[in-house]
Amino acid sequence: MSENTSSSPVEVGAEMDYGEHQRTYALFVNLAKYGTLGTVATLIALAFYFFTSAGFISALILFALVMVAGTYLLR
Repeated sequence: MSENTSSSPVEVGAEMDYGEHQRTYALFVNLAKYGTLGTVATLIALAFYFFTSAGFISALILFALVMVAGTYLLR
């Protein structure tokens, strides 16, 4: 039987689609940024709800304010 060894370099496949790579990476970075923002805003609103007597509606308003301010700052 013949051996299945190759003497050519490993990189002989299709060329890299750098445009698609850049778009995918930008999407990943944006999802990570805004996912982190959502998590932090949720934690701040929950802490505000549990440790103050302000109530649920106030915590919800705080969550919305943190999300809007964070989105503005991350743009």
